[in-house]
Amino acid sequence: MKSALVTGSAGLVGSETVNFLYRKGYRVAGIDNNMRAYFFGKEAGTGWKLRELKNRYKNKYTHHAIDIRDINALEKLFKKNEWELVVHTAAQPSHDWAAKEPHTDFGINAQGTLNLLELYRKYCPRATFIFTSTNKVYGDTPNTLPLVELEKRFEISGKHPFSGGINETMSIDNCKHSIFGASKVAADVMVQEYGKYFGLHTAVFRCGCITGPAHSGTQLHGFLSYLVKCIANGKPYTIFGYKGKQVRDNIHSFDLVNMFWHYHKNPLENGVVYNAGGGRFANVSVLEAIEKIEKITGKKAIVTYDPVNRIGDHIWYISNLSKFQSHHPGWKPVYNIDKTIREIYNQIK
Repeated sequence: MKSALVTGSAGLVGSETVNFLYRKGYRVAGIDNNMRAYFFGKEAGTGWKLRELKNRYKNKYTHHAIDIRDINALEKLFKKNEWELVVHTAAQPSHDWAAKEPHTDFGINAQGTLNLLELYRKYCPRATFIFTSTNKVYGDTPNTLPLVELEKRFEISGKHPFSGGINETMSIDNCKHSIFGASKVAADVMVQEYGKYFGLHTAVFRCGCITGPAHSGTQLHGFLSYLVKCIANGKPYTIFGYKGKQVRDNIHSFDLVNMFWHYHKNPLENGVVYNAGGGRFANVSVLEAIEKIEKITGKKAIVTYDPVNRIGDHIWYISNLSKFQSHHPGWKPVYNIDKTIREIYNQIK
């Protein structure tokens, strides 16, 4: 039976990957030590999803509560297996939280990734290595784009080269990244380097907002999931800066994992970088999202506004997916914003 390793396996993308690979006939080893509860509190923990995975897949899923900073524990696991696919989703994911504990953030995001890369190279170099990076590697450069303020969102001119979304040519240099963004840059570049220097099938996916019903959304991470929860449960939601007109593309975890799968089946380039998000198919401002959620749930949002934006927050970010689609024309997104919101709401109501 084919086998794979998934880190962060009880998280949003990790659990979606486990589900996807099970349907493809894989046996999956998962690594997750529920650091999300440490980052954001018990309500954001992934224990509920881990219990679900264990109950659903029994002996097709084996779990390991390993800290990816612990290379010795990782090596014991790698020695016993020869996976054909490694999907690395484990991370400290919040730019706000990272500033509190930079050593923890960098240790998990950068050193943890290097640990996995080196063991992958040593024990299963014929496998495919997928890394979930972030659009935060571009720092605040997107905020220098010539944006136009509309009634409910910021937009970019249709004549601008990035009108179809930001592509991989945007520089990651000479900008403010946030501490989180910097640690992900380190990991992002190292994944590229292992692919290009050692000739390995590694791929970097620079993700916009990732979402879906498996997300344990909280104020510091998981915008759309958290917003749906707040409105559905009658809890206040705070908009931070930009008049609520900041725009995000949101990619459903299934659509993202399906991108991973297409690369795995046909890795055209080693150390390749792809921007991955909802693109023009699935993007929304905070104000627009509130309106959509109110309509779908039939409940009124309780909103407060803080004029101070979060450090490193993008005013407008939409991913250009044309590079990936040119390499893998069989892939296309399934979940638009409305469909995703309904799925999240159905999970929690």
